[in-house]
Amino acid sequence: MAVYWHRRDLRGVDNRGLARAVTVDDGPIVPVFVFDPTVLEHASSIRVASLLEALEGLRAWYRERDADLLVVRGESSDAIPRLAAEREAEAVVWSEGYSGLAADRDRAVTAALEDDAVSCETVHDAIHHEPGSITPNEGDHYSVFSYFWKKWRDREKRDPVAPPTADDLATVSGEPLPSSSELGFDDPESESSATAAGEPLPELPTVTRDAARDRLESFCGNDIYRYEDERDLPAANATSRLSVHLKWGTIGIREVYAATERARERAETDEQRSSVTAFQRQLAWREFYAHVLAFNPETVTEDFSGYENEIPWRNDLEELAAWKAGETGYPIVDAGMRQLQAEGWMHNRVRMLVAAFLTKDLLIDWREGYDWFRRTLVDHDTANDVGGWQWAASTGTDAQPYFRVFNPTKQGREYDPEAEYIREYVPELADASADEIHGWQGLEPADRERVAPAYPAPIVDHADRREEAIEAFERARETSAE
Repeated sequence: MAVYWHRRDLRGVDNRGLARAVTVDDGPIVPVFVFDPTVLEHASSIRVASLLEALEGLRAWYRERDADLLVVRGESSDAIPRLAAEREAEAVVWSEGYSGLAADRDRAVTAALEDDAVSCETVHDAIHHEPGSITPNEGDHYSVFSYFWKKWRDREKRDPVAPPTADDLATVSGEPLPSSSELGFDDPESESSATAAGEPLPELPTVTRDAARDRLESFCGNDIYRYEDERDLPAANATSRLSVHLKWGTIGIREVYAATERARERAETDEQRSSVTAFQRQLAWREFYAHVLAFNPETVTEDFSGYENEIPWRNDLEELAAWKAGETGYPIVDAGMRQLQAEGWMHNRVRMLVAAFLTKDLLIDWREGYDWFRRTLVDHDTANDVGGWQWAASTGTDAQPYFRVFNPTKQGREYDPEAEYIREYVPELADASADEIHGWQGLEPADRERVAPAYPAPIVDHADRREEAIEAFERARETSAE
């Protein structure tokens, strides 16, 4: 008998770890999920709610096959060996994680299993190419994405793997899943939580295997062909919305890639084929950041670029609060932050803009923004979010140069020219024209009062803050050069 330990791979189909567990022992597989308090310390209410939904879907999948998902609570290094002993398992299998937290947890579990003479095996499942497999001539990982992409796109990708059969699974019966409150979290979709926070109920995505498949099929059947042209337009709804499913593993990365290849085969024009490639490039970005984090786990809290360590962050608490609330007086920034409040999700182009605004216009430490995303994004992924925040802050690998500071007004005009996205999430501007919205910073106070009296004036002047940010980064460079 073998134990299969689910973590962020909450599916039975296209699961390389689960498929490997079938072959490591002649007996059936006992699947398990552990609510580890050390891991939950880094969780949030919104993600726990999605996790529980994904687990319900996975449990239903097992029960359709006369099996079940066992759910236990406790430190993984205690719970997994205890379960293996209770089931007289000879092996435990799981899929690799790439954060420092995952690595520490896995080392502790491995040591405990070895003490009990239980074999353990890990499998790379969440990405196509494991860290260390795409490298420059010198070093253990690329720090420039374009070089990584050239090798990634030319590497053969594995096909999706078949799920285990009912005969491969042990006949077990598990306890009910705990509730959010039993795990120490509020239910973000409950009336009481919303009332206590004084905010509307968030509209969370459905995080199940069926929802993931439906989303993938819909995207690859149509939207993928306009992805390259419209992916930066938040009002166009041209992105895949698969991030939360890849976060929890309700769909496999090999399934996603295979679907994009089928879309390429159906493409009728070079433009459509190019659009498919543009989406695949985003999948490669996801893996690039996973590789960087695997070899640099300290970047969750430390700057990747050494000379940036002495940036004189302002860290104004009132400005940070205005940013979080979507009350900065910069419409495209506020629309993004309010979309985050309403949905636990934000369009990728707008994520870049709000991150750049926080770290450059407000000169607030990127770690403050990362922590807010960690708590509020339903699709929070450590590697992606650390990579994205450090890119925006000009402290990361292959980062935005510090002297290139996004102008939020110009960005709003370029990517939301008719202000459709802004009006959807900033209702105070519903009756304003696109020119008034995009020209908000330049309006006289009396005009702002006439157009949208409930919407705030800009909390900072972008031109002034741009110069301050560049000077701050240049001082940081000079300090480290001494």
